[in-house]
Amino acid sequence: MPKTSGVSTAISQISSTLPSPAFGTELRRWRTLRRVSQLELANRAGTTQRHLSFMEQGRSHPGRPIVLRLAESLRLTLRERNALLFSAGYAPAYEETSYDAPAMAPVREALERVIEGHLPYPALVLRRPGRVIAANRAFSVFLDGCSPELLAPPINLLRIMLHPDGVAPRVANLAQWGRHVIDNLRLLAMQSPDRNLNALVDELAGYVPDAPVDQAYLGFAVPMRLSVREGELRLMTALTAFATAVDVTVAESVLESFLPADAETAEILAERDRQAAERGEPRLLAGL
Repeated sequence: MPKTSGVSTAISQISSTLPSPAFGTELRRWRTLRRVSQLELANRAGTTQRHLSFMEQGRSHPGRPIVLRLAESLRLTLRERNALLFSAGYAPAYEETSYDAPAMAPVREALERVIEGHLPYPALVLRRPGRVIAANRAFSVFLDGCSPELLAPPINLLRIMLHPDGVAPRVANLAQWGRHVIDNLRLLAMQSPDRNLNALVDELAGYVPDAPVDQAYLGFAVPMRLSVREGELRLMTALTAFATAVDVTVAESVLESFLPADAETAEILAERDRQAAERGEPRLLAGL
């Protein structure tokens, strides 16, 4: 947890004696979004409904500990918790360390070892909602035929997958698979409203055709059916996140891996990676 400066401490001490209408508005907005009553939230955060009501009305200024308890009770992300603290006049509680910073080396190296170990199947590290941070060489299966504009850093995985100049023309079940992606992204946007995220959802939704209403997949997952020179790959997606992160960058980092949904897909990917190894290609893609 970062140390607050003398100025930040002084501001916090002064603001603690004043009402905080900005905090009250934000608290009420999040409580309404999460569909939690004042009584339920008060019980979760270890306070009283009366105190919570006074905070929402700006009649009572919250202390830093209660702001943090309320943020946790509302299941806010670390970035959102920092914003709620700021609305109450307090310094952020969680650092946001650059992914390339020396302090992030252990995390960075661990993630890279994981995606290397996932070979011969594609795997990558993402910064939500879709920015590619690192990827193994098997990820190149998605890059064939993509427009150079889409591959200019920072690369966004979701845009690559759904854009008509990206992977989309090679996805046989784009309507079904793409809508599944869009629905999950919309759910994220509902849980953590953000103007940029909403704009991305609207953009991507415009690339995906409508799926038939009666269309359904009866298996255990919706696979992506990707055309490659060797045939068709059927790929499932798995996501892994840090459950106990206390840094914004780490909390917003996700490991996404693509798994074969049938034996043919596994064989094709294994052979492609064997050939890549023979050509001396590095296990991680460069320039992302």
